[in-house]
Amino acid sequence: MATKEASMPTATSANMAAVAKPADQASTKPKPCCVCKDEKSARDECMLFSNAKDPQQDCAPTIQKYKSCMAGFGFNLP
Repeated sequence: MATKEASMPTATSANMAAVAKPADQASTKPKPCCVCKDEKSARDECMLFSNAKDPQQDCAPTIQKYKSCMAGFGFNLP
């Protein structure tokens, strides 16, 4: 005996994105991981390889450049 399956709409990447975000936000604000890559890399390298007693103080200008870049894209970091 054959059973009849209920027809359910299939989720595609196009309609999932439309449901997840309002249309005006989806196109205007990029993801934080996709911006300021050079500044982030310089910040991370400074913090990881600093020989200073206080790497955060030593890398403050690099950290500030990264924060300024992110603020330009609408991301406010503490």
